[in-house]
Amino acid sequence: MKALVINLIKATERMEFQTQQLKGLGIEFERLPAVSIDDLEEVAYQKYHSTWERPLRRSEVACFFSHKNAWEKVINNNSPMLILEDDAYLSQATPCLLKELKNIQEVDYVTLEVRSRKKIIAKKTAYKFCESSLIRLYQDRTGAAGYILWPSGAKKLIERFNKGKIALADAFISSTYILNAYQIEPASIIQLDQCGHYGVASPLETESAISSEAKPIAKITRHWSYRVKRILGQLRMGVRQFSILMFSNKRELLLSTLFQKP
Repeated sequence: MKALVINLIKATERMEFQTQQLKGLGIEFERLPAVSIDDLEEVAYQKYHSTWERPLRRSEVACFFSHKNAWEKVINNNSPMLILEDDAYLSQATPCLLKELKNIQEVDYVTLEVRSRKKIIAKKTAYKFCESSLIRLYQDRTGAAGYILWPSGAKKLIERFNKGKIALADAFISSTYILNAYQIEPASIIQLDQCGHYGVASPLETESAISSEAKPIAKITRHWSYRVKRILGQLRMGVRQFSILMFSNKRELLLSTLFQKP
């Protein structure tokens, strides 16, 4: 299975890291140029920055469109692909997982990532391979650094985008409940900024381009609009959680121990 690495043109050190890492793991990959804030047209930013539960930064809107470009690539290639942000750190279990997951049927999306937050997953495991479990994922909360997307899932995400609203890339994916979504445990991918939390030695120090940008201040006239969106989003999530209560667990997931500096 081929990987797509979303990478800003100025982030050469990160791309060097990914090149060394993926070649070392024997994973075929392609660089997908990330949408930068300079690439983002003002018309597009004004159209989409207020469609979520708070005003989105320019870098957040650009990040969303970077992922959208990856989804379109999956559709055009008509095959599942591993989508990586350029600060994703992969365990040595990843190549085996990609080989096995390529042949899984009736799946739209599989996240290989954890990010120090609890997720709601099925009580029962769907498949076991590579000393890992593939488990139905009902509610994620954060993280889009490493996931596999099938053409069927990409089409569902694009169809939702075409309705005219966006969000943070990870929030958009995790709230697209029509996805047949699954989780790998132990997870085989983390973002580099999570290494310390999981006691993993980080092979590269990074700084988030998003967190370095100040959050835009919402206009007073829009405060109630954002609050209503937030409440509706929480209600929708609550309905989701109640609907799968009998056959799901909310817990933190294990991380693979098979990490090694590339």
